Amino acid sequence: MNKTLSYSDPVTLAGKTVRLEPMQPEHAEALFAAFDGNEEVWRYTPGPFPVDVAAMREWMEVAFQDDSRRAFVVIEQATDRIIGTTSYCAISQPNRSLEIGWTWYNRGFWRTAVNTECKYLLLKRAFEDLGCIRVQWRADSRNQRSREAILRLGAQFEGVFRKDRTLHDGYQRSSAFYSMLDDEWPARKAWFEERLG
Repeated sequence: MNKTLSYSDPVTLAGKTVRLEPMQPEHAEALFAAFDGNEEVWRYTPGPFPVDVAAMREWMEVAFQDDSRRAFVVIEQATDRIIGTTSYCAISQPNRSLEIGWTWYNRGFWRTAVNTECKYLLLKRAFEDLGCIRVQWRADSRNQRSREAILRLGAQFEGVFRKDRTLHDGYQRSSAFYSMLDDEWPARKAWFEERLG
């Protein structure tokens, strides 16, 4: 099988509304500007609230140091402006699986086509190019907005891992897990393409 999860070559994923480019250190200022100091955007994001560009760089460094994660910046095609970030994480080549996470967008892009198209691009690459058999999501169990968004994508709820992660402030978070499998992708792909069309 030629498909691999090694990610030796950085890839840009482009749609009509957004483009996902590999996150680079030079994106820090634009990413901080996209965050715009909005506590609501950061509420369930692991890691401390970034108060300046230096703090955003520190948050980004976590992604760069994680060998099982590939982070992207989300760019609005119409303006060429960074509006958020998302990642492949928990990459497991032996199990042909990965997770989509660490996602946040500028508040002005909530409830738009941005999240739908981002997830379409990531899922399409995962299942069709990388040969994944499983893609999963995890969300803070308190984050009802994200949990509903994941379900709308067609993911299946699998359960809650209780107190599975201790956050930077000491809070013991429980995580809700969801997944999509390779044999479920064709039907969901048609749903995405109809919706995005």
